[in-house]
Amino acid sequence: MQRTSIRTAWLLAATAVATGLLVGVAGGPAGALPPRLPPLQQPATAEHHPGKVIFEQLVTPDLQAAERFYGGLFGWSFRALPGGSVPYATAWLGDRHVASLYQRDLPPGAKMQSAWLTFFSARDVSATSATATSHGARLLFGPRDIPDLGQEAVLRDPQGAVFALLASGSGDPPDTAAGPGDWIWSSLITTDPDDAAAFYQTLLGCDVYDTTTAADAHHLVLASDGYARASVNPVPASRPDAHPRWLDYLRVADVDATAKQAVALGGRVLVAPKLDHGGSRIAVVADPLGAAFGLMQWSDDAAQGDAK
Repeated sequence: MQRTSIRTAWLLAATAVATGLLVGVAGGPAGALPPRLPPLQQPATAEHHPGKVIFEQLVTPDLQAAERFYGGLFGWSFRALPGGSVPYATAWLGDRHVASLYQRDLPPGAKMQSAWLTFFSARDVSATSATATSHGARLLFGPRDIPDLGQEAVLRDPQGAVFALLASGSGDPPDTAAGPGDWIWSSLITTDPDDAAAFYQTLLGCDVYDTTTAADAHHLVLASDGYARASVNPVPASRPDAHPRWLDYLRVADVDATAKQAVALGGRVLVAPKLDHGGSRIAVVADPLGAAFGLMQWSDDAAQGDAK
C-alpha cells in the first residue's frame, strides 16, 4: 500500500457506522464460518510484514447484491464456499485473493448496512491481542485458528475503531505496487490521532511519522519495513460525535468514472472526487448496503516515488 494524505475522509462520519454489524460477526459461533477458507498466499511464502494491512472482509446482509456491485465496479470474480452455516464467498482479482464476503442477517427492523473489516498482519495473534487489551483495547472475538488461513482476532481500539489481526499461515502478500481493483491504502479517522498512533505503534511495532502540512489538520503515517502502511487522521472539530473507524482505499484508473459507475450500480458518493495533495485523486463511496470505502487514482510515477 502506498503513502498518501486522506484529509477529506472524515466526511464519512456523516454516514452510519456499522460497528455493531462487525461486532456481531466477531461474536458469532465458530460454526458461522465455512469449514475451509483458502490460504492468503498461493503458493505459500515466508514473508511476514507486521503492521501491514493484508486482508479485507466485507460483512453484508446481502451477499448476492454485494457480488453484483463489486464485480461490476472492479471486475472481481467470486467463489462460493459451500458447507458452512452462512453464505460466504471469496473475491478474486485475476488469480489474487483480494477479499472475503460474509453474509450476516440483521434482526427484523434493523437498518440494512454492510461494513469492511481491516486485517493487520501479526506474527502472534494471541500475544498481540494481549498487548492490545493491556493498552486499553477490547477483544471482541478470538483468537481463533482458521484452517489454511491462519489465526485471527477482532478487536476494538481504545478510541472505538474496530480492526482485526491475522497471522497468515501461508505468508503475507509481498510489498508490490497495487494495480487497479486492488487495495492501496488505509486511513484511521479517530478522536485523538497521537494516542491512536501510539497505540498501533506499540501493538504492531510501527514507526510513526508526522507528515502534517498546511493543508492537513493532523496527519500521521504508520510505517514498517521502510514502507508507509496507513495514516491516522482526526475527526473534524465540527463533528465531535463522529465514530472512529478504519477506511480502506482501492486503486482505480479513473476516480471520476469509477465514482459515477458506483452510483450507476446502486452505490452513493460520500466524498466527491477531488485532488489530494501527494499526487493522488480520491473519492469516498458506499456500496448499496452502506459499506464505505475509498477510491484512489494514483500514477505509477507517484507510487514508485512515495511507496517508501
